[in-house]
Order: sequence, then C-alpha cells, then structure tokens
Amino acid sequence: MSELSLIMEGLNCPNCAGKIENRVSKLKNVSEANINLMNQEMLIIYNNLNKEELIDTISKITISLEPHVKVKEKTEAFVPVHTAHVHSDACGHDHDDHDHNHSHSHEGEACSCGHDHGHSHGHDHSHSHEHDHSHGHEEAKSPSKESSKEFLLGAISDELKKRLITYGFGFVFFIIAITEAILPQYNFVFYLAAYLLFGLSVVLTAAKNIAHGEVFDENFLMSISTIGAFAIGDYKEAVAVMIFYQVGEFFQDMAVDRSRKSVKSLMNLKADYANLVKGDKIETIDPAKISIGDIILVKPGEKIPLDGIIIEGKTQIDASSLIGESVPQSAYEGDSIMSGCVNLTGAVKVKVTKDYSNSTVAKIMEMVEKASSRKAPTEKFITKFSKVYTPAVVGAAVLLAVVPPLVIPGAEFSDWLYRALVFLVVSCPCALVISVPLSFFSGIGFASKKGILVKGSTYLEALTAVDTVVFDKTGTLTKGVFRVTNISPEEGHSKEELLKATYMVEKLSNHPIAKSIISEYRASGLSEDSAEVTEYEEIAGHGVKALLDGKNILAGNARLMEKYGISYKNFDGFGTILHVAYGSDYLGYIVISDIIKEDSKDAIERLKGLGIKNTIMLTGDKKETANTIGSSLGLDQVYGELLPDEKVAAIEKIYAQNPSRKIAFAGDGINDAPVLARVDVGIAMGGVGSDAAVEAADIVIMTDEPSKIADAILTARKTMKIVKQNIAFALIIKFGVLFLSVFGFASMWLAVFADVGVALIAILNAMRAK
Repeated sequence: MSELSLIMEGLNCPNCAGKIENRVSKLKNVSEANINLMNQEMLIIYNNLNKEELIDTISKITISLEPHVKVKEKTEAFVPVHTAHVHSDACGHDHDDHDHNHSHSHEGEACSCGHDHGHSHGHDHSHSHEHDHSHGHEEAKSPSKESSKEFLLGAISDELKKRLITYGFGFVFFIIAITEAILPQYNFVFYLAAYLLFGLSVVLTAAKNIAHGEVFDENFLMSISTIGAFAIGDYKEAVAVMIFYQVGEFFQDMAVDRSRKSVKSLMNLKADYANLVKGDKIETIDPAKISIGDIILVKPGEKIPLDGIIIEGKTQIDASSLIGESVPQSAYEGDSIMSGCVNLTGAVKVKVTKDYSNSTVAKIMEMVEKASSRKAPTEKFITKFSKVYTPAVVGAAVLLAVVPPLVIPGAEFSDWLYRALVFLVVSCPCALVISVPLSFFSGIGFASKKGILVKGSTYLEALTAVDTVVFDKTGTLTKGVFRVTNISPEEGHSKEELLKATYMVEKLSNHPIAKSIISEYRASGLSEDSAEVTEYEEIAGHGVKALLDGKNILAGNARLMEKYGISYKNFDGFGTILHVAYGSDYLGYIVISDIIKEDSKDAIERLKGLGIKNTIMLTGDKKETANTIGSSLGLDQVYGELLPDEKVAAIEKIYAQNPSRKIAFAGDGINDAPVLARVDVGIAMGGVGSDAAVEAADIVIMTDEPSKIADAILTARKTMKIVKQNIAFALIIKFGVLFLSVFGFASMWLAVFADVGVALIAILNAMRAK
C-alpha cells in the first residue's frame, strides 16, 4: 500500500469535500481517501496505481465539483541561502561575514504567501527566506508599516475585490428595489439584477452539480428555495435570503480560515534551514540534506532543525511549542536537544543524532497532519447522517408543498409552497458538517500545544470512555535512571571482585541497569582489565551471560540463577537485584534502584479525581519491589515479575476481569509496542520512548510526564462536550424551525438564521476547544 498527500488549495466547502472524498474513495485500487478540511489536505491510500495518473484523476474530480480548487502533491520546497565564514569565541558567540535575518511568518504578521480571503484561501507550502544585507546600504523599513501594508494587500485579493464589487452593485439594486426610489414599475428588474449578482454563482454551481449527479447540497437548497420564492412573488425575501446566505458563507469561510491558521501555527515547528559547519565555514542548507554525525551551528533566536547532542557552547532552550513547557530549559555540552525547540541565548554546535525524516519535529508534524485520517465515530456518524438527512428533508418539503393543498379544504398552494421553501433553507447540515470535525481538530491542536500528540479524533473520543489506566514502570512511572544502592558479596569474595565481574559482562550492554554498573565501576577507581569476555548473550527476562577464560559469567535475576542451577541469596528490599556468578561459583548480588518521577504520585491522584476506576502497574521487577512502588504511588493493582511477552497476557487477564473495561496503557519501551497496540488507547512516553512504542501508540506524551495523561483525558472530555453541544444545538434549532415552518410560523429570515447563523455559532463554539 502507498500513501499520497495532496494539497487541496482553496477547498472550504464541507459538502464539496465530502463529495470529492466519496468519489476518490470509489476509484479502483484506492482503499481510503480522507480530506482534512482544516489543513486543506487529502490523504489517499492506494496500491498498483501510477501516482501521476492518480493525481490527474483526482484533480479532474475536484475541478468538476469545485473549479477554483487547485490540487497539487504536498512537497517541502527549500531555497538555498549562502555560505559564510564563522568564527566562534569562547563565549559561544558567532560572527558571520554577513549578518542575515530570516523572516518567519506568524499569525497577525506579514506573510510572504498570499491568502485569498474570497471563496478560495490559497496556502503556499514552500518556505521563503528573506535576507537583510542592509548594513547601512539601504534604509531599514518600518516592520509595523510593512506588516500592515502586506496584510491589507494579502486580505484584499483579486477574487475578494471582484466579490465585493459584485455584491456592492447587487446591494445597491436591492436598496433601489425595496425603497422604490427609481422607476417603481420596474422593481422586478432591480430585484432580479440583485438576485443574479448575489446568487447566479450559487444557481450555476447547483446546476453543474446536478449534471454530475450531485443533487443534495446547500447550492441546490438555496437555489430551489429562492427561485421558488421568486415564483410566488416574494422577491424581497428571495433576494434577502441569498444576500444573507452569501454574507454568512463569507463569515463562515473567515471563521474556518482563522481557526485553520491558528491550528497550523501550533505546528509551525520546522526550521527552514540548518547551518552546516564545514571547517571554518557554515553553509545554510535544507535540514533534510543533513546527515547523522554532521555538525550544525544553532544561533540565538533560531529553531533547532534536527535532534542532536551539544558538543560546544551552552544556552537556554524554549520548548514551549513542542512540550507545552513555558519555562526555558538550560542546555550544556553533552545534553541532548530536540528539533522544533527555539535556541534563546547562546550559539551552540550540535552533533546530529537523527536525520530529518526521523527527527522529533518530523514525527510530530507527520502525526498531526495524518490525524484527520483517523476519524472519530461521531465524525463518521455526522457524515452518514448528513447524506440521509438532506434528501429526507427535501422529500418532506416536496410533500409539504403538494399534499396539504390537496387534502386540506381552502389551503392555498402558494402558502404551503412558501412553507416548503422555508423548510428547504433550514435543512442544510453545514453547522454539523463543519463544526464537528473543527471541534476535534481544535482539540487535537490544543493537546499538541501542551506536548500531547493525538494521532486522530477517534483516539480523542476513545479516551473519554477510558476507566482503567495501566502503566509500565521503567521510563513511565520511574525515570529509568538506575543507580547502584547496595553491593553485597558472598562470603569469600570482595565487593571489588563482585563489581569487577559484573562490569566485565555488563559493559557490552546498553540497558539502563548495565549503564548504572558501568558508572559505579568507573566511579570506584578500579582499573580496566585487559581481559575481554566472549560469546556475550542477552537472555530476555533473565539477564546476560558471557564467557571468560572458559567459564560463564552470569548477571541477572533469580530465574537466571535457577536456569543454570546456581544457589543464591534472597533479597527482600527495594530495588532491582542483580545476582552474579562465575562458573558455578555465586559471587553475590548488587542492588540497583530506579528513581520514581516527581509527578507520578500526582498523576495517579489526578486520574482518580477524574473518575478513573483502576490504576494498574506492569513490571518485570520482583513482586516485593513492584508492591513497594505500587503502594507508595497509590496504585490499585500491581503485576510483577513479568517477562516481556507476559505483559500482553496480563492485559488480557485485566480485560477478562471485566470485558466492558476501556483500557489505556502508558509505556515507553520497544517491548511495550504489542501492549500499546492491543489496548483501547495506547499512550507512549515519546521523549525517551523507543520508535516502536511511538509508532504503535495512539497518543504520544512528549514530556514523559505521566500527569499529562490526566491532561489528555481532560482535553478529550472538553472536546467531546463541545461536539455534543454543537450537535444538540444545531439539531434542536433546525428541527424547531422545521416544526414552526410546517405550521406557518417561520419566515425565510428565521430559516437563514437556522442555517447560516447556527453554523457560525457552532463554529465559534468549536474554536473553544483550542
């Protein structure tokens, strides 16, 4: 299967988006097509198709429904800059041969890409770099004046100018008609002129859609209702309805576009360039062209383009856009830093540890951009509901116009036709079709701002039903930072002998426990032994073994000792015990303790305060250690001494206790991936978590703070509350006005409010989710 992401530039109509989505999904060898109206993007999953031909087909489908929409493959463009000499002083400051400022676009500031605020909202996805080399050669321009000028020029696009001029003339004709100021006997002509100027595009679009077999949309509803009003002589109301409809559509577009920009700004994480250090020069290039091991220079005020380790300099890092933490973090030589953060104070040289495609910022942007492809059940229901609802209401309107005059004595056809036309105006489901996905999108955007990445609205909705939260221990509730707390040699052996034997076998491992042994050995001052072990092997769930001078060195838990028939001492205290043997000789044990995270206890308390019924921990630690940690944190249940493959079995056991349970699991390791995939909602600790865990999870906590799980649940509940409010509000108003229209108590004016007004109110309410 292949994936294709397309930019649907100018697509704002939710009904049209649904039609395009429906048609593309029916293409041969296309298994899925999802449009994210907020991002103006379409994600297509397909196989055995030529990509260029598929894009061409989708473009034709789109143009047949929305001629102004431009379809293009999503790509990242980059404009190379220049090469400069760099000299770093001891303070970490850098001096370029040419100073250059990179202008970045933010909401409310000047933007190099023009946004069409008419029917089409164009978005330029390329990255523009402007450089000010003015060092006295050119007078600096006023940023505020330039920003204001560009903002106005961007806002008053050619399309918008045409619309404003057209509507201006239409409004003048409408005023002339209702005031009978000029040639009253020709009022119909002025009404018709006004109607055509405001509504001709709507009528033509409706006709075109009917020709393509797409009948039931807002264009058809508005056309048939207003033409019908003209037919029965209600010229004033026919024109007024079309005016208010167009004005409503204009403000509706603005509301959606504003929300779109706001949410997009949350994901404005990618650095446009990276300063690659080459000897005494730096070259400004695309971050995607940087390789692992390259050295980059990050200056004050610049975004960090790639993940890496600081090898020179110190600074303060602003990670607020990435993890929601507003307090700057200090970073020194040897510290790891993540892409997407902003370097605040000092220039630092960074050794790149991940290429761009695997960097933190790339993973975040990919997850958020694809979130729309995983639609919540409520979203899917609204889409299906609108497909049934609109034709049903149109059918009811026809019956309302035809049946009463035939069966009710004295009933006038024109009266019942008017009621049917009001019925049609009310029936448009825009309020639901726009506000529900917008609510989810805003909720996902708000969560991401707090360092919580939700991969789709379906998981946001699922999170509201969770009643059981299961935690892995190491790296989730504890820091995964181990330290040696006790060295207990067996009689006849020394601490040095025990530590040295343990170091010999553990120095070949990257496990956190091994690292604690290595640190302890080096801190002890013991000299390195020239002897080397061979046949090193890690035994999952047991420990490690290797060969030294023909004998096995074993370091692991009690199961490892029993496996090789070695007698050992029991240890009942807190921590992880590492039994060590050389050949058949038991040397003693070393105790390594993990550090519980500062907010773990608060996380459990907050979850219980939110009504989570069960908090459970799974760990490979021995039961005594697991129970001690569980008791200190206030967990309801603890499963200890679990082998990696036993964690899934433990989850199955938890489900078996109550099959109706909705379980969220939080973990960070590669061994947690199967569990993350099995539960209702998988949560990965992304800051230190393995790639496999992050890929398998539905939600990623970038800060590694378990308390953020409570924040995620709160955000999900707030979002769903807003979704339910919008659904209830829209349906109550619409069905209320539909009921009034049947009995003749609703006018066209009220019908317009029930359509456009309700949609605007629902959109504004949806934006509260962010």
